[in-house]
Amino acid sequence: MKKIKISSELNYILAILILSLSVAMISCTDFGLSMIVAPAYILSQKLTFLTFGQSEYAVQGVLIVLFCILMRRVKPIYFTSFGTGLIYGAVLDLWRWVIPHFNPEITPPGSLPFPLRAVYFVVGMLMTSFSIAMFFRTYFYPQVYDFFVKGVSARYGLDRNKFKICYDASFLAISCAMSLILFRRFVGVGVGTLIMTACNGLLIGAFGKFLDRFFVFEPRFPKFSRYFDIL
Repeated sequence: MKKIKISSELNYILAILILSLSVAMISCTDFGLSMIVAPAYILSQKLTFLTFGQSEYAVQGVLIVLFCILMRRVKPIYFTSFGTGLIYGAVLDLWRWVIPHFNPEITPPGSLPFPLRAVYFVVGMLMTSFSIAMFFRTYFYPQVYDFFVKGVSARYGLDRNKFKICYDASFLAISCAMSLILFRRFVGVGVGTLIMTACNGLLIGAFGKFLDRFFVFEPRFPKFSRYFDIL
């Protein structure tokens, strides 16, 4: 079967749009956010002068420093992943502003009918996993969260999907600790967080196989893409 060709550049743009929309969608359900973005959400709830998207900048800034330490090198091109995070954070705030259901000032999280919240959560979880699988198939660096998985697993020859599962579990522990320390209760962490921790890695792997079966991603600027060699 002939595969459908999609440019890596278009794939990158779509991945940012889908991922940011999915996070905005899940945040309105109040079932708990992805363990990966929960620390930024918790930070934004404590430091109310920061938006959700702006809190992402702080968390991803710390993570890119840790990434360089583990990679044992610092390449300026690595910091384009932080640039992706800046775009993602801005688009996330935009989705939460223009869509009333996702805007916490118009629709407080958890205030929608339960069936609608359940639909938003399931669709958002699937979209999150699908967008991350898309990020793994573009030469542009994804936001630092996913770039960390992509780079460190490549650097040490680890199975990416298994490493992603361990990585998610670590962020779950960090999210729970932050929530209890800052609020003495769970904020941004709930049953949905546990579900995503258990399912994200498996879903990303499944969506990755789907994408590889039906699509091929090719850069329109192959010479430019070589600058993004992780190792």
